[in-house]
Amino acid sequence: MANMAQSIRMALHYAEKNLDLKDVFGEDVGAPMGGVFTATQGVECAWNTPLDERGIIGTAMGIALAGDRCVAEIQFCDYIFNTIDLLKIAGNTLWASNGNYPMPLTVMTPVGAGIRGSIYHSHSFDAWATRMPGWKVVMPSTPIDTYGLLLSAIKDPNPVLFLAPKALLRVRGEELIPGEPENEKDLKAMIDAPVGDRSRWKPKWPKVEEYCIEIGKAKIVHPGKDLTLVTYGRHVLMAGQVAKELKEQKGIEIEVIDLRSLYPYDWQAIKTSIEKTKRVLFVNEDTEVTNFAEHLAYRVTSELFYQLLAKPKILAAKNLPGIGLHAALEENTVPQTKDIKEAALEVLNEIP
Repeated sequence: MANMAQSIRMALHYAEKNLDLKDVFGEDVGAPMGGVFTATQGVECAWNTPLDERGIIGTAMGIALAGDRCVAEIQFCDYIFNTIDLLKIAGNTLWASNGNYPMPLTVMTPVGAGIRGSIYHSHSFDAWATRMPGWKVVMPSTPIDTYGLLLSAIKDPNPVLFLAPKALLRVRGEELIPGEPENEKDLKAMIDAPVGDRSRWKPKWPKVEEYCIEIGKAKIVHPGKDLTLVTYGRHVLMAGQVAKELKEQKGIEIEVIDLRSLYPYDWQAIKTSIEKTKRVLFVNEDTEVTNFAEHLAYRVTSELFYQLLAKPKILAAKNLPGIGLHAALEENTVPQTKDIKEAALEVLNEIP
C-alpha cells in the first residue's frame, strides 16, 4: 500500500499525463530532491524555485490567469503567512471579475505537528485557510483520499489549498489506489528514488487511473450512536483508535467523521450524525482561539440547540506562539489520543 507522499507523487504524475497539468514548482520540488518529503520525486513537470514564497504564489496566479493548471508548493505552511494578501487576491479574482477570470491553481503545503519540527516547522494553517473566501480547502487523512482529493483539486476551476498533515506523510494506507501494485515493495522499487546518486534514475510509473473525491464530502470512518466526533487530518487516526478502545472497554459507540474538506464542509453529514447521537466533540490541532471548530460549534448551537443533550466541545491546541522541540512540549500542546479519550468521556458523562 502506498503512503501519503507516494500517493501525492502518483496523483501529480497522473495529472501531468492526463489532466494537462504543466507546472509543479516550489523550493526543492524538482530534481534531484523531489521535495523535502519526496512527494514530487520523478514528476516530469516539477521544477525548483528560489526561496521566495511570495514569488511562488505570484507565479502560480500568473500561470492560472494565463489559463494553465499548476500546483505550487510552499515547503512548510509555517512560511505561507507572508503570502496572505496574495492568497486573498487569488480567492476573490473570479468573483471580482464577474466570473471572467478563473483561477485553476492548487497550493500544496505540509501542515501540523507530529514530526518534532519545533517552532518553525509545526504550525497549522487550517483556521487561517477557512477565513479566505474563494478558496476551497482540503486535508486528507489517508493515501487514497490524498490521491482522490488532489486530482479533484487540480481539476477544479477555483483555487484550492491542499493541506497535507506532516505526521501522516509516511503512513501507509489500507486501500489500493486504482492501478497501484499490491506489493508495497514493488511500488517502492518503481517510484522511490535511490539514496545517493539520482542523476540517471527514472521512475517506472504504475498505470494509475483517475479517481476523484468530491470536494465538500465528509466520510464516516467509524459508525456510532452515542457521540459524534468531527475531525480531519492527523487526528482522524487518533479518533478512530479512541472509538475502538471505548467500544471495547465500555460499549460506547462513537461516530467519527473525517471532514476531508474544510471548505466547503459537509454540514449535512455533521447534522445527520448529531441528530442521531445528540452530542458532539470537535478535534483538531490548530490553536484553540479563533479555531475553525468554533464556527462549527456555533452552527451546531444555532441550528440544533434543542436536540443536544450536552454542550458542544472543542479540543484543540493550546493558544501558544509555537510548539517546542522536546516531545513533552509538543505532546502537551497538541491534542493526543489520551486527550481525545478524556474529552469524549467528558461530553458523554454530562447530564442534561
